[in-house]
Amino acid sequence: MSTLGSFIWSIADQLRGPYRPNQYGSVILPFTILRRLDCVLEPDRAAVRELAAKHENPNRLKVEVKKATGRTFYNTSNYEFANLLADADGLADNLADYIDRFSADVDVFEYFDFKKEVLALEKAGLLREIVKSFGAVDLHPDVVSNSDMGDAFEYIIRKFNEAANETSGDHYTPRDAIRLLVDLLFAEKDVDLTEGGIIRSLYDPTAGTGGMLSLAEEHLLAQNSEAKLSLYGQEYNPQSYAICKSELLAKGHDATNIAFGNTLTDDAFRGRQFDYCMSNPPYGVDWKQYAKAVKEERDSAGPYGRFAPGLPATSDGQMLFLLHLAHKMRAPEDGGGRVGIVMNGSPLFTGAAESGPSSIRRWLLENDLVEAIVALPTNMFFNTGIATYIWILDNTKHADRQGKVQLIDGTLFWTKMRKNLGSKGREISDDDRAEVVRLYADFEDADPDLSKVLRNDEFGYWTITVERPLLDEDGNPVVDRKSNPKPDSKKRDTENVPFTYGGSTAGAAGEREVIQMYFDTEVKPHVPDAWIDWAKTKIGYEVPFTRHFYKYVPPRPLAEIDADLEKQVAKILDLLREVEG
Repeated sequence: MSTLGSFIWSIADQLRGPYRPNQYGSVILPFTILRRLDCVLEPDRAAVRELAAKHENPNRLKVEVKKATGRTFYNTSNYEFANLLADADGLADNLADYIDRFSADVDVFEYFDFKKEVLALEKAGLLREIVKSFGAVDLHPDVVSNSDMGDAFEYIIRKFNEAANETSGDHYTPRDAIRLLVDLLFAEKDVDLTEGGIIRSLYDPTAGTGGMLSLAEEHLLAQNSEAKLSLYGQEYNPQSYAICKSELLAKGHDATNIAFGNTLTDDAFRGRQFDYCMSNPPYGVDWKQYAKAVKEERDSAGPYGRFAPGLPATSDGQMLFLLHLAHKMRAPEDGGGRVGIVMNGSPLFTGAAESGPSSIRRWLLENDLVEAIVALPTNMFFNTGIATYIWILDNTKHADRQGKVQLIDGTLFWTKMRKNLGSKGREISDDDRAEVVRLYADFEDADPDLSKVLRNDEFGYWTITVERPLLDEDGNPVVDRKSNPKPDSKKRDTENVPFTYGGSTAGAAGEREVIQMYFDTEVKPHVPDAWIDWAKTKIGYEVPFTRHFYKYVPPRPLAEIDADLEKQVAKILDLLREVEG
């Protein structure tokens, strides 16, 4: 996948013995970042040292460095990889000096606890060889592009997580999946992106190593080289945060837009909204440890808070990120925003009517925010082969799409990889991606076997409670003081009635008429003494994605099955005869 990443990871062989495989990443990752920054800063190193000698005030120095180099970050140390090895006895101290003299916005090494690692390497007698190995790798941007550097980081991160046996919920999004997500996210706005000098903002609350942010920027610049995309991200894994921030620093972005911390409990961009939002949150990871803070925020923020529509089960926090992103879309009156998020299948259907997940789906659909849901091929991710889906949200839908959701079955658009990478055995090629985007663009004219367009209300249903009378010993109904029959709780049942039952297009407004029609047709003929407890009727929403693309396959003819059975019986009899001699 990444020759460079493989080469860098091979340096870890030198750590064998004093380090266990699951500890390799704590050395390889920060050294890779340090070497990358070392190469990026190399051309202007002398000029920056001169400026540092003139300006002691860090704010003034930052301004002067920006004027001279175009970068917002710098390093004023007299050390670099080229001269670190000259003083063998002082290597650890000199390396610490080098790390300490980065500008304040380069805080990434703190999150690796890197100086502590340097001392451990020196104690193990490995520091000199590791510095020498990384010093021999040329990571200058003229030699290694940002894209290739990103691939190398992804490779190293994946190897590190394989060695550390990370939980299956933490996925590093493969670049082919990101490219499809980016294409779909920008598809509706591609025309706008060609306007001269446009400025757009992009936000990822689970930024990881910054792969989504980087690819989205590449896409926008490919459409319009004059465009400017301001990148914002938050990440709670220290190493991923450090990598993401390092890459964006190297590209000249404002590093203060990348924040460390947990998006769910401490939104670093509270009150801000963005043109585009994208995320691949962890799947099936519980949020019990954050539950108290999340519930307190929901209760205190009121009906317009980000978690107001509902809370998912604490066993899976995906839908919290879905709500968070919906909250982060730029307001329609300010131009609107779009969201692209990758999740597994559970947010489509988990939870009964009026449960947290169902209420979240109801809020999204009744506010007409869901534009499209695309099923991805299985075996797409490095750590899991489960089914995944891209959700596209838009709060300023095109007129043709208003009140509708497009479902796209993209599970057939994949190419087998020559060699599996963990659980990833399939990739979405450029042609595969173009086919999925074409289905999206064709909308109601797309191949109906691969794309369905449904009204928002077609995902709604009522859960009704059907009661039957409690009978006394003589078989007569027991009644209350008002002579109404008392229900028998042991015979109580519930039924789900689609909003569309009987061809209704009235949506939730058709409640009484549609439910009564369903009851009279489907229930009453079988249990004539039953009745509906209307007070217990609940509204639910689900997206039965696979049901919409289900194709009936008739069983084989009976004669054909019989013929196969006779053949197998004949084979068994022949084998028995051989055994009997």
